[in-house]
This record gives sequence, structure tokens and C-alpha cells, in this order.
Amino acid sequence: MKRRIIPVFVPHKGCPHDCIFCNQKKITGVSTDVSANDVKNIIEEYLETMDDGVHIEVAFFGGSFTAIDINIQKELLSVAKEYVDKGIIKDIRLSTRPDCIDEIILDNLKEHKVSIIELGVQSMDDDVLKQSIRGHSQEDVVRAVNLIKKYGFELGLQMMLGLPSDNEKKCTQTADKFIALRPSFVRIYPTLVVKDTGLENLYNESKYSPFDLDTTIEISKKLLIKFQLENIKVIRVGLQTTEDISLGKDVVCGPHHPSLRELIEAKIYRDYIENIIKSSNIKDSITVYVNKRNISKIVGNKKSNIIYLYERYNIKMLVKEDNLPVDEFSFEYNEVLTKTNLNEIYKNLYNIYKI
Repeated sequence: MKRRIIPVFVPHKGCPHDCIFCNQKKITGVSTDVSANDVKNIIEEYLETMDDGVHIEVAFFGGSFTAIDINIQKELLSVAKEYVDKGIIKDIRLSTRPDCIDEIILDNLKEHKVSIIELGVQSMDDDVLKQSIRGHSQEDVVRAVNLIKKYGFELGLQMMLGLPSDNEKKCTQTADKFIALRPSFVRIYPTLVVKDTGLENLYNESKYSPFDLDTTIEISKKLLIKFQLENIKVIRVGLQTTEDISLGKDVVCGPHHPSLRELIEAKIYRDYIENIIKSSNIKDSITVYVNKRNISKIVGNKKSNIIYLYERYNIKMLVKEDNLPVDEFSFEYNEVLTKTNLNEIYKNLYNIYKI
């Protein structure tokens, strides 16, 4: 069943800390308070555009929802709960901080039929958390996760790459600790230097440099494979953009790209095909048969994979649409046709990447 999300962006008002990377007004495009009437209007507006038979969620994004005054939480959630009670909405989802979770909060969320909680963890390295002025530790994350699971909510975890003092090893360790916590899904965000943040001040003082795009892709491809092989869905890679973010108006610098996940997946496929070329002594060409949904990922952005393989190995790669399931692939080279699937590709690269 197709899923559709009705997003309700809650202002920064709820957050007890001003994290060094954050300017919620610019990131979410929201600066005013959201009322119960606003929530109702947003839901009704989205419902008018949705087909029958889809799985609909109301998602409270933006600020740390459970840090808002409990009475305001109840006011906003009560509206969404009405639609759940009527069977129109299937799930209520919200995002919050690890240090804004306790029994009283979770009792209220259960009462209002919230089903999915996303924790903005960002890192499981205490030094990274401290330098990012997160205001919580990795111990707070573990405590919050255990409580959320005890209450039976579906759990999502969010991580950021490239925060102050971060590096590839710390990103990998955070991913490993996420896996140990067994969330249902994760989101991966690169750190962008946004205007009017503490991070912008550090950048201007030459005390901070973000990951570049290539570094972000190289780290993210490994994390994506790690999570997927553990059956943990990566539901998003890259910041949810507003018009200003997508146009670059409010991003000072950092690895921003509107199709970041596609770049990462294209690099994964290129690495796999490059390994075939090296290990199979291909002399002339390789033909890849794929579901049409994967053609652009195999070809690469602006045919980057085709160009790379030709310039590096003098190998012509032909990509042809085939009536294959979306996670299956066929590779024809040296007069042999080899079939594989996405999981096997991930396993192969896991060993190559040594992660």
C-alpha cells in the first residue's frame, strides 16, 4: 500500500537548546506558531489531493515536539487523533530529542495515538555532541530508545554527518551503535552551514570545515549498505529542503545536492561494476539489464558512470531496460550473462569496503 505523509512543521519553539548547526526557521521555512486550527486546515488540504486506499500519516516535524508545553502537545495531537479515530489517518508520527522523552510524555503520546517517534540523535560520539551543543549524551539516547520500545512505538533514528570534530570513523561507529539499538528506520543528513547559526560563526572564523560532497558520498554509501544489510530502512538521505535551501539562499556551504541519495546509489553501482571489470578481465564492453527505475542510477548523474568507466578502463557500458524486478540486475560481459540482486551487490561491496 502506498504511503502518503501530511507534514505539519512545528517551529523551533520547543527546543531547549540552540544546537550549533540549527536555524529551524530557515531549515523548515516556519517561524510562526502552529495552532490546532492550522493542523486541521493542513490535514484537510492534503486529504483533498489524496487517492482512496493509501496509507496516510500525519507527521509533526521541525522543532522538538515533546519539548513543547504538554498542553500545546495535547491540543495539536487531539486534532490528528480525530482523524485516526475516524479511520482516515493510519499513523501519527513526530520527531523530538532524546532528552525530551520520559514516562509522562510517552503516556500522553499513547493516549493521543501517536505510533511513530523519530529521535534526532545526530551522533553517538559524546565529543561530537558536546561540540555541537546538543545538550544530551549517547547515554540519553539509549535511555530514550529503551523507553520508546517499552511503550511499543515504532522507532526512527536520525544521524548527521560532518558535525564539529566528526570524521568517517565516528560516523561508522554511530551507525554501528544505531544498529545495536535496532530502529525500524534511519535518516542520514549531511551537515550544512546554514546562515545565522553558531556553525556559520565557526566557519567564518576558520574553526570548522564541512565535509565536501565527495566525502559525504563516500561515507554515506558505506552507511547505506550497513543499514540495508541489517534490514534497517534508510528512508531519507539529505536535508528536507525548503525553497530557500534548495536554491542555496540560506546555505553558506556544505555538501548540499537536491539528489544526494541518487548520487550515492550511483556510486555504489559504479563501484560494483568497476569490481566486475577488474576481477573478470573485461576487454571491451559490459551490458547492464535493469528495471527502468534503476537506469539513471546505473548511468550516473550526467552519464558520469559511463564516462568514468570508459575513461578509466576503456570499457563501454551499455544500459538496457529489462522486465526485471526493481532489485534484480543482469550483467553481460565476455559472452556470459550473470544475474544478481541488490542484496548480493551490497554483500559484495561490504567486503570490498571493509566495513
